[in-house]
Amino acid sequence: MLLIKNGTIVNPAEKQHEVGDILVENGKIQKIAKEIPVPESDVEVFDAKGLVVTPGLIDMHVHLREPGQEAKEDIHTGTEAAAAGGITRVATMANTKPVIDNSAVLRDVQKRAEDVGVVKVSVIGSISKNLEGKQLSEMGDMAADGAVAFSDDGHYVENANFMRRAMEYADMLHKMVIDHAEDMTMCGGGFMNEGKVSYAMGVTGRPAAGEDIAVARDLLLSELTGCHIHIAHVSSKKAVDLIREAKRKGVNCSTEVTAQHLYFTDEWLKDYDTAFKMAPPIRSEEDRQALIEGLRDGTIDAIMTDHAPHCNEEKNVPFNCAPNGIAGLETSLASTLTVLYHQQGFTLDRIVELMSVNPARLLGVEGGVLREGAPADITVFDPEKEWTVHGEDLYTKSLFTPYENITLKGKAVLTVVDGEVVMKEGKVLK
Repeated sequence: MLLIKNGTIVNPAEKQHEVGDILVENGKIQKIAKEIPVPESDVEVFDAKGLVVTPGLIDMHVHLREPGQEAKEDIHTGTEAAAAGGITRVATMANTKPVIDNSAVLRDVQKRAEDVGVVKVSVIGSISKNLEGKQLSEMGDMAADGAVAFSDDGHYVENANFMRRAMEYADMLHKMVIDHAEDMTMCGGGFMNEGKVSYAMGVTGRPAAGEDIAVARDLLLSELTGCHIHIAHVSSKKAVDLIREAKRKGVNCSTEVTAQHLYFTDEWLKDYDTAFKMAPPIRSEEDRQALIEGLRDGTIDAIMTDHAPHCNEEKNVPFNCAPNGIAGLETSLASTLTVLYHQQGFTLDRIVELMSVNPARLLGVEGGVLREGAPADITVFDPEKEWTVHGEDLYTKSLFTPYENITLKGKAVLTVVDGEVVMKEGKVLK
């Protein structure tokens, strides 16, 4: 039994924002009230005075790398990192080895997550066999076995007609398609955002137009098919404008942004630091401000990490040779609070919507709400706690983080999954 007392409960799905207590028993929320007496029976009491208590955070876009790439990350270390960051559920992408393109691999990942996962793991199946964009994956079987969505993330589906058929099939299965929107005929040879910084550095760029063209095409395909298209890790101003207009027209679409795209700009890459190398790339200050405005007006639905760790020796190479991707699970909440809450004046309720309520709704999974009788997935954080990031102190296998030596404001202090405390005061307990 767990009793969380005196915390500020921020629970936007129930329109609740007040100081109160939460009693947890047998994996469920037993009671939420302004004052709950401490039971006489054995109970762990956590005093959350001055802290914020929310529904468990959900990251709908991560790469746990297992099976096949466990040197980069595995399900245990990746979910440890999630717990450390206050995240109670992640959705892992399909670009493993072998690819999650059939039910056998999907069930294997689910079983591994049940056995060693510290937090809950939902699985995203691929759109195409082996991510090649030529033959449909076993979408029907994977949907029946619990795939929450379909994506060839890391690869853009270049063939428009193939993407149309995939979206028609996904729509029949009532699943969304998550779209890595970068036209690789424009972006494939680039290493960072194309612009004045890349020109000055002498680095070949990935133009924002490559993202914009891909987003425009797939919004049109969504309009044609009716399929829910979810634009992954949006990064450009024009792409935000396109999504905003599509939503205004009633197109069945949604989108997400990473915490790092909200914090950094391409100006941070001047030292050729591979910790900043990702796809889509970190773009200009104009793009960053457009992302913030997209969150403010509801165009962008969710904040996630695109947690994509690599072996340290893979990143410790010349900039153009390094793979795209960073570890982000342990810095996402802190980075978001620093930028949106402390700098931009976003409410905590809006941040919880973006990091819990909306991801649960989009994935169609339990969560995003604190309610009596619901699973006790709970995050407690201190929005005022300042801490300095050091890669060597993180739970992820990847030591490379763009936040190295940066002081952020806000930190998770308790993570509860199905009533079990899996992280307390920065230490993962499971």
